Amino acid sequence: MKFGTLYLIPVTLGDDDIAQQINHVIPPNVVATAQKLETFVVESEKTARQFLSAIKTAKPVRDLTLNLLNEHTDDKTIPDLLKPLLAGQNVGLMSDAGCPAVADPGAKLVALAHQKGIRVVPLVGPSSILLSLMASGLNGQQFAFLGYLPVDKAQRIQKLKEIEKRAQTHKETQIFIETPYRNQHMLEAILGTCQSNTKLCVACDISLATEMILTKPISAWKKSSLPDLHKRPTVFLLLG
Repeated sequence: MKFGTLYLIPVTLGDDDIAQQINHVIPPNVVATAQKLETFVVESEKTARQFLSAIKTAKPVRDLTLNLLNEHTDDKTIPDLLKPLLAGQNVGLMSDAGCPAVADPGAKLVALAHQKGIRVVPLVGPSSILLSLMASGLNGQQFAFLGYLPVDKAQRIQKLKEIEKRAQTHKETQIFIETPYRNQHMLEAILGTCQSNTKLCVACDISLATEMILTKPISAWKKSSLPDLHKRPTVFLLLG
């Protein structure tokens, strides 16, 4: 039996006016592919249903099969998510993070699909990581995405010192994120830890109407009024 295809479906990066965002950042062929699918692996049922309702799937959203894969999913149950694919059915993988499998637990499903010889097709869409790097003016030839930094204050400060040193030594842009409700604490930690000539880019609400992308040395950030980043998806980028 021929296996199905695992489509990696990018979604919009915010909840406001999803239909308008889809027209702005999601290519028509991605919408057309997602409209035809009946089974999805999603990080959150609520946000997945919002997106699928907005693109007007061929089958009513209530009749679609949505299987969860998030940070709480037991690794032992992930192989079960491949069953529709092994039975010849196409499946869409969706993430709350925009592009699936990047800073996302969906990567585990993609890895298993490769092990089983299942075709994996990535579809084009918005990645806050790459979009922020593009707009930062920092080094796009050498960069590293670090995900989340430690929550503990002392460990976070130590990690910031380490990545700043790497940014200075290797001229490598360091990219990281934080849980939205801790963004302000992260910004304050960066300004209180990093050297005055280190460049910091703060990229907030990427692709939304409230988008803000600013790159300045730490010294300039300290002299200006700080943006309110509370509960706003933000990417931080450092370069020495």
